[in-house]
Amino acid sequence: MISNTTITLMDTTLRDGEQTQGVSFAPAEKLSLAQALLGRLGVDRIEVASAGVSEGEQDAVRQINQWAQQNGFADRVEVLGFVDVNRSVDWIKNAGGRVINLLAKGSLKHCQTQLRQTPEQHFERIIQTIDYAQDQQISVNIYLEDWSNGYADSPDYVYQMLEALSDQPINHFMLPDTLGVMSPDEVYKAINDMVTRFPHLQFDFHPHNDYGLATANVMAAVDAGISAIHCTINCLGERAGNASLAEVAVVLRDKMSIDLNIDERYIVDVSQMVESFSGKFVASNAPILGTDVFTQTAGIHADGDKKGNLYVTKLSPERFARKRTYALGKLAGKASLDQNLDALGISLSDEDKKRVLSKVIELGDSKQVITPEDLPFIIADVLESNDQQRLSLIACKTFSELSGKSEVELTLRLDQVDHTASGQGNGAFDAFTKALDTILDEHTQIKRPTLIDYEIHIPKGGKTAALTEAAITWELENHRKITTRGVNANQVFAAIQATIKMINLVLS
Repeated sequence: MISNTTITLMDTTLRDGEQTQGVSFAPAEKLSLAQALLGRLGVDRIEVASAGVSEGEQDAVRQINQWAQQNGFADRVEVLGFVDVNRSVDWIKNAGGRVINLLAKGSLKHCQTQLRQTPEQHFERIIQTIDYAQDQQISVNIYLEDWSNGYADSPDYVYQMLEALSDQPINHFMLPDTLGVMSPDEVYKAINDMVTRFPHLQFDFHPHNDYGLATANVMAAVDAGISAIHCTINCLGERAGNASLAEVAVVLRDKMSIDLNIDERYIVDVSQMVESFSGKFVASNAPILGTDVFTQTAGIHADGDKKGNLYVTKLSPERFARKRTYALGKLAGKASLDQNLDALGISLSDEDKKRVLSKVIELGDSKQVITPEDLPFIIADVLESNDQQRLSLIACKTFSELSGKSEVELTLRLDQVDHTASGQGNGAFDAFTKALDTILDEHTQIKRPTLIDYEIHIPKGGKTAALTEAAITWELENHRKITTRGVNANQVFAAIQATIKMINLVLS
């Protein structure tokens, strides 16, 4: 049974997220992300660094704290510190901080093996550090490091620690599943025990995702009565990472009716900032954030949505300032094409739709990735095509060297007869025109029109595998100018297609 209807979120991308292999944020990046997390996304608290790391890190924390104080977020910026009495507290204070997240040992094994201290010695050292923090007007939260294993192996030690510290001025007792070893049942049992034994204390849950259970464990923790959840943007964190803020926020709202301060419209924007700054990119099928998660691929799904939003759920892209798309490829159907045409404001006859869809499926069958931005190119290509073609491309091989010298081996079908030729030129398209001219000279009475303009277009936002449109303007013998287009992921073959179209116009 859910004990809380309001949960606060603490984002630790700027601290725990930096434990991701290869991730280190520059001071300016840290400041920008802190501003986005607190000022736009609406995260309740952020953890921004570990005390004592470096002068550069301290300067970054100082800039964040200066901005936070000017904008009313001063008490929502936290820094990890250690049980060292004054060193961490001084570092945080010199950086303008107001909150220390004290890293204590949450398992007996860690206390005895790593610190080589008795529990009593460790607790006394913690209290000394808290006393010093209070003298310096620094608020204290406390991590019980490796609490999940500590609770499983030595629960009496955990109880002893909380009893020793329960009267101390500690705002949050933070329970980490440091190695991501817990299951939802284990989380519920352990946290329910903690909040029942110590009802006057406020507990946070800090999950990791080693078993892929972080979000499910968050649900169990909330059900057990936890007050706050820790997470990161894009699941950044050591090993398999932490709980995803996007997943946590959406699941708590949709599945558990929890009130949150998160403004979902900025979830994707902040995710993309973190991608850019960290160099770690979100999988295309990642929930909420992935590029493909609001794309319907099957034509039957597009048809159902068109007729009655049959495949639309509460998890709508509009919540996250995104749009639903309908994939174009070998699985596309008429409804998929219609949805994309409607979005682009393009009207086609039923016959032209059939031709365009046939081209889309043909490209998809050859493993082309087709985007909505490619569609105008495909439409222009199809509508310019003449079904009664005397000349068609059967085979074409190109060989190019760094020097610019290129060779082409070409097979064309002219009036149902195949002809082969080769050509050399300054680039593959130039070599193609030489081979084409050979075939035209030997088997026709026409000459290739003069090329007067040659443009290559790639859709806005296109990637390296994007479709390319070659638009070539030709001058005929009567000085009339005609532009033909070809569409292909290979720029040379796009130009070749445009040229074949031109020859067919001359032959017609």
